[in-house]
Amino acid sequence: MSRPDTDISTSGGASESARRREVMIYSRYERFWHWSQAALIFALLFTGLGLHGTHDLLDFKLAVQIHTYAAIALILLWLFTTFWNFTTGQWKQYMFKGGLWKVIRFYAYGILVGEPHPYKKSLQRKQNALQSLAYMTFMVIIGPALWLTGIVYLTYDLWNTAPWSAEALWAIALIHTIAAFAMGAFVIIHVYMTTTGKTIFHYVKTMITGYDRVELSEVEEAYIEQTGMVDMKK
Repeated sequence: MSRPDTDISTSGGASESARRREVMIYSRYERFWHWSQAALIFALLFTGLGLHGTHDLLDFKLAVQIHTYAAIALILLWLFTTFWNFTTGQWKQYMFKGGLWKVIRFYAYGILVGEPHPYKKSLQRKQNALQSLAYMTFMVIIGPALWLTGIVYLTYDLWNTAPWSAEALWAIALIHTIAAFAMGAFVIIHVYMTTTGKTIFHYVKTMITGYDRVELSEVEEAYIEQTGMVDMKK
């Protein structure tokens, strides 16, 4: 079983040569979480656009049911994943990292002129600074805004007799819609970013198999081979 969150320390005084090896950096649960979350988000966006009248490909009642059940499933998935992130130490992957402007410059200019990516993926740092910031915004702001407003909207029958209910419902629907469009923008950018790897499907393949090539020091490589804490291809 892979454990990409394992803390592999190296000797600071030793001179080490690093080489790229193909190791499993995304565990089975991370891949399950990624693809199931993607499916649920697409279902929510599709049904949400239908509820707003953008398309009429689904019956309104059916769209409401699918939207509600997909939202509940996604909230449960997020709650369990939050627990998983903290118990495995993966929450550290979402902490802000240095080099944000270098990464932004690369995607705005460097990638167009063939410059190397300024960030090198490792077992302990699977996400660059821009990815960490985007995912943190997604998980701390966009997601909670959607879930909270959606839950309040679903419980409208419990407070619809209040004198302020009409104004509150309008505000809740507005916040929910803004957050939904922010979610849609995140998805579009995320899909585009998957095409910026070594090949157009490199990142997609990585998230399917879990394996990617990262630089390992001699100490890290020896530790992995001896303990088997992380799967590594020969």
